[in-house]
Amino acid sequence: MENDQVTQAASQHLREFWTALGGAPALAATCGFGGTGELVSAFRVTDLAAAAIGAAATAATELLQASTGHLPAIQVDRRMASLWFGTSLHPLGWTMPPLWDAIAGNYRARDRWVRLHTNAPHHREAALSVLDCAADQESVRQAVAGWDADTLEAAIVARGGCAAVMYSREEWAAHPQGQAVAAEPLLHVATGPRVTTRAWEPSRDRPLRGIRVLDLTRILAGPVATRFLAGLGAEVLRIDPYGWEEPNTVPEVVLGKRCARLNLKDPTDLETLRRLMAHADILVHGYRSDALAKLGLDAAQRRELNPALIDVSLDAYGWSGAWQCRRGFDSLIQMSTGIAEAGMRVMGSAAPVNLPVQAIDHATGYLMAAAALRGLTLRMTQGVGIEVRASLARTAAVLQLRTEPMREVSGFAAETPVDRSAHVEPTSWGPAARLLPPVQVEGAPLAWRYPARALGAYEPEWLPSNELL
Repeated sequence: MENDQVTQAASQHLREFWTALGGAPALAATCGFGGTGELVSAFRVTDLAAAAIGAAATAATELLQASTGHLPAIQVDRRMASLWFGTSLHPLGWTMPPLWDAIAGNYRARDRWVRLHTNAPHHREAALSVLDCAADQESVRQAVAGWDADTLEAAIVARGGCAAVMYSREEWAAHPQGQAVAAEPLLHVATGPRVTTRAWEPSRDRPLRGIRVLDLTRILAGPVATRFLAGLGAEVLRIDPYGWEEPNTVPEVVLGKRCARLNLKDPTDLETLRRLMAHADILVHGYRSDALAKLGLDAAQRRELNPALIDVSLDAYGWSGAWQCRRGFDSLIQMSTGIAEAGMRVMGSAAPVNLPVQAIDHATGYLMAAAALRGLTLRMTQGVGIEVRASLARTAAVLQLRTEPMREVSGFAAETPVDRSAHVEPTSWGPAARLLPPVQVEGAPLAWRYPARALGAYEPEWLPSNELL
């Protein structure tokens, strides 16, 4: 595609995102796109990446305009956006853990393909308990081959595991859950009544200075959202249970955050969470839609606890239908919604072809960040709290299948040290370099106060107000 056509494709996505967020249409036109090449895929992944990051940046400039009257310019680098949708962290003298567990992947059942997601130990145990086999790929391959895919998926899900049958896009459109997701908006947005809010205005160079973000998220969309908010100056406090680790992705996504632990089954720790939530400006959570309700913190209870809260949540398979509380991850969504099957056909492969990056997760994360920023604008200008709900399955429906032949797709130049910041980040795992930011907001560059630190490295408490300045 010629450069103007590429820009047009990204701009079209951005307009769709900005409309879903409820923003004024004219603002979406102020975001510029540059850079050449794209991720090689049957789908327009780079356009999705650039537009999602552009939506988050546009929401930041809207917030600044509402406060200062000046609308900063935005420029998204499509190549850097694509790279950030992969990994932004480059270890110096050490090695990141493997992205996938040894038995995670796509397997051929008797009738069709199925994917197992086993990165979490309890999900791995669930799959192996159903398959009743050794924990190696060949044993799993043989065991899966003896099952019908639908039956295996149901059995693993019933054990608390994660699996997804591969459907075509047409099959997903006819599936009851596919129909439920298709009937939902890209983002569910609801505003509350006018409330008393604390005095706050964005800083010109650090738009979210003084804003407290409570992060109750895990792999990968939610952490991407809060990482972006931290890059704009927010105080982000992430809470995890004791014993929970994400060695595959934590160094990538905890940049700029303080990470603490609580045992939410303990009444004292649950009360601590309630206190943190009562004093938060933004809550971002990615637990299954019934999890907080079981703790006495459903949407209505959160609003009662903090009437001015900007409440942004994520679900995997949508907010309606029989699968609304089902565990899910980007790679499983790709199988269910027909992305992997379309990739297989377009690429002429004998096996499912997943996207080159976890684009559904990342794109949804930036949409959640944009929603949080728009919530701040509405709270500042109208005195209302806001609730926004996103889902991976609904974001997946936005991804566009290519119409041109794959031979016409030009990949971008390989990453070089020039693409990385000169600053050496002292992470908990060793020194590392980060990619340069994928977007430039005039006068308010993305910058992170804290390096990536291990989960549980901090206490579960907000910083004193004088330390937020």
